[in-house]
Order: sequence, then structure tokens, then C-alpha cells
Amino acid sequence: MARSIDDFYAVIPAGGVGSRLWPLSRADAPKFLHDLTGSGHSLLRDTWDRLAPLAGEDRIAVVTGRAHRAAVEEQLPGIPDRNVFLESEPRDSAAAIGLAAAILHRREPDVVIGSFAADHVIRGTRVFEFAVRDAVEVAREGYICTVGISPTEPAVGFGYIKRGGELIVDGARDASLVDSFVEKPDLETAKRYVADRDYLWNAGMFISRADVLLKEIEANEPKLYAGLMQLAEAWDDRDLRGPVVDKVWPKLPKIAIDYVVAEPAAKKGRLAVVPGHFDWDDVGDFASLAKLNSGGRKNDLAILGENARVLSDAASGIVVSHTTRVISLIGVKDIVVVDTPDALLVTTSENAQRVKGVVDALKLTGRGDVL
Repeated sequence: MARSIDDFYAVIPAGGVGSRLWPLSRADAPKFLHDLTGSGHSLLRDTWDRLAPLAGEDRIAVVTGRAHRAAVEEQLPGIPDRNVFLESEPRDSAAAIGLAAAILHRREPDVVIGSFAADHVIRGTRVFEFAVRDAVEVAREGYICTVGISPTEPAVGFGYIKRGGELIVDGARDASLVDSFVEKPDLETAKRYVADRDYLWNAGMFISRADVLLKEIEANEPKLYAGLMQLAEAWDDRDLRGPVVDKVWPKLPKIAIDYVVAEPAAKKGRLAVVPGHFDWDDVGDFASLAKLNSGGRKNDLAILGENARVLSDAASGIVVSHTTRVISLIGVKDIVVVDTPDALLVTTSENAQRVKGVVDALKLTGRGDVL
């Protein structure tokens, strides 16, 4: 077994609710707390197990909301209390990852951190480890490094990274500078990207020396940087932490790390990418979930739920059942059925991305009881 990386700390941002997976994913039970692959563990636990060989269990930090602390600690009994960083309210990824960077840098000035979402699915753990180890070598040289996923299809639901020139770093087998980030493309553009081997899927993984990441935040969002420094200074003092968090956190700018760190670093030639040749999915909607649980076979019906009772005849798609009622599907293709005690969703894989609109509509109508 390969040794863990001495100067490395893994950070798991565990936020958001995964609104495109409503009514399975709720505000009090976000996507990362669910077993969506039949592994027997939540996505959060799978992420932890994937990172433990790289960092060691005592060097994994989770950034999550106060409301989810108990569930996180129940699923991760090995996590030290000092490595659970609680947000008083969501402030997007720059604040969450920046908070971890600021705290860990104060504890260990030369630390390299890696940020890995709590709700992604990765298959091919050894290949994942190789990519992260390469990225750490690049990060030690002062670059901010991301892991780009080699595309397997012309996906329109992911952003892309365009690779630039080759970057030679001792210990890293394949690294490049990042030429640019590309937003989610249309199908024809995505087909061109897949044919051009310079384009990789953007999986939102960032590996960097903490001091380098913080300097980038300072240069581009000084108000955010100042707030993070206040929080880090008080964080390990139990008497100071609560009042400082309540005062500072709600005022932090709400912005994604891509805009504060990744894109500005790319323009300066300080952002690198290593390719990840492993299966990856951000489980962004029920169409993705159906694909993950049917082995990519479109004519199959994926069924999730410990007590699911499903009868099907010439049906395909996915059924997620958290009730004991019988669900019968006859002659329907690419169907999505999510049955919970207080809400039922029926749609198709083609319209799966529109589920978020239902959640937005429920918020407007004040139906918080089903969110």
C-alpha cells in the first residue's frame, strides 16, 4: 500500500442540497448523505474512503453546515472534531474552500490542500490516487492544479478545461498549463471537444499550497480574504470562534472558487491540470443517476430503495422508492419516478434537469414542508 502524502490535507466541501435530485435530496438530507450507487455507503463516506489512503484519516477536513454536523459525524466516526469546519449559512465554494485553506495554513504554513466534492461518484480509485499524487507534485511548485477528466462522451452537462502547453514537473507524469475554462457546451460543440484531446471535463477538484490559494483570493476578492483571516485567527479558540463566525461569515462575498481563484490563475499562467483517466460523475440529475445504476444500458430500469416494490414490463429509466407501495411501469421509456412519503416526482430523463424548477416554484409558494 502506498504511503499517505506527508504535507497533504484533503478537504471535503459538503454543502448544497442537490435540488435537481428532489424529492430524494432535501435541505435536511442533502445529496452527499445518500447512497446513490448501491455501495452501502453515502457519497460522503465513499469520498472519505477514497481520500484516506492519500491523506490519512486524521488529515481530512469536512466543511459543512451546522445543521448537518450530526449526520456528517455519524457517517465519519473517524474524523477529529478539530477537522469539522462548520458554516453558519451557505456562502458558495470560495468561502468554504478558502475557510479550510486559511485554518490549515495557520496550523501548518507549508501545507498542500486538495478540495474534493462530497457528492461525486468516482470509480477507479487507484487511478484517482495517481492523478492526485501528480497534482500534489505540481502544487508544491507553486501552481494551483486541477484534475480534468478525460471525456468518454460529448456531455453537455459538464464544463470543460482546455489544456495549453505541457508543464514539466519532477514526479508528475502528465501535467499541462490551463489555456481556458469553457462553460457547458451544446451537443455539436461537445462533440468537437471530445474529438480534440486537449479538452477535459471540469470536475471541480483543486490542489494547491494553502498560501498560494489564499494569495489568489487576496488579489481578486480582498473582502473575502480579510474575512477568512479573521475567522482563521479565532477558529481554534473555542471561546472566540462562535461570536466571530456569527459576525463575519454572513458578510462574506458569495462566489464560486472558479471565478475567484481558477480563472484568474489561468490568465496568469499559474493554473495547471493533470488528466484523470477514471470514471467520474457529479450525479447532477436523475438521468445521471439512472445511467450510473444501469451500467449505461439505456433499455434497463434502475431501481433504488431498500424496500422498493416495482413491477415493470418493457420499461426503462429509474425508480427511487422510499415507500412500501407497489409501483408498476408498463411500456414507458426513460421514465424517472421518485416516490417518498410526502412527495412524488414523475418525469423523464430528457427533462431531468428541469427538476430544479419545481424546487424553485415550491419555494415561491412557501411549501417548505416538502423541501
